[in-house]
Amino acid sequence: MGQEFIIKSPALEDKINQLLPSQGGFQAGVDLSASTTVIPIVDLTETAEGSDVREDLQTALSFNSITSNFVNNTTTSIVVTTGYYRVFGSYTASSSNTSQFELTDGVSTKVILLFRCGSGNRLQREYDFVVFLAAGQSLQAVSSTSTGSLDVATRQIADINGNLIDP
Repeated sequence: MGQEFIIKSPALEDKINQLLPSQGGFQAGVDLSASTTVIPIVDLTETAEGSDVREDLQTALSFNSITSNFVNNTTTSIVVTTGYYRVFGSYTASSSNTSQFELTDGVSTKVILLFRCGSGNRLQREYDFVVFLAAGQSLQAVSSTSTGSLDVATRQIADINGNLIDP
């Protein structure tokens, strides 16, 4: 037979208030208790949320989930929709070139990945990164000359709230 213990912890009470607001949180006159009895717990969270595919499988590439672009001597908006995106591909240059990925909100721009190839050089680099886009932001790929290009593939992996998206 297990033993029961009363727990007095403001930190635990605050966490219950945060995690269980629909239950009224921790109320005066109600004690937290613990028991030495072992109670098995079955986690049904993924199924209850409607997502019972493993996380690694949810990030898989598929015909309908991937978008590709070829950027050469231009600026191209790669992603304009909110959420989390995997961006991957390769940069190739046969001579002097600067290519980059940048985030923009329409007013200011921030370079997040830059490739530079010197005159008379050849360069090929692969890249793979995850980017988050809030409302009003977009991801752009820029190739400064015809001697360098970005082969870009994108896959949305989660919506703006972090909910994983099946392929």
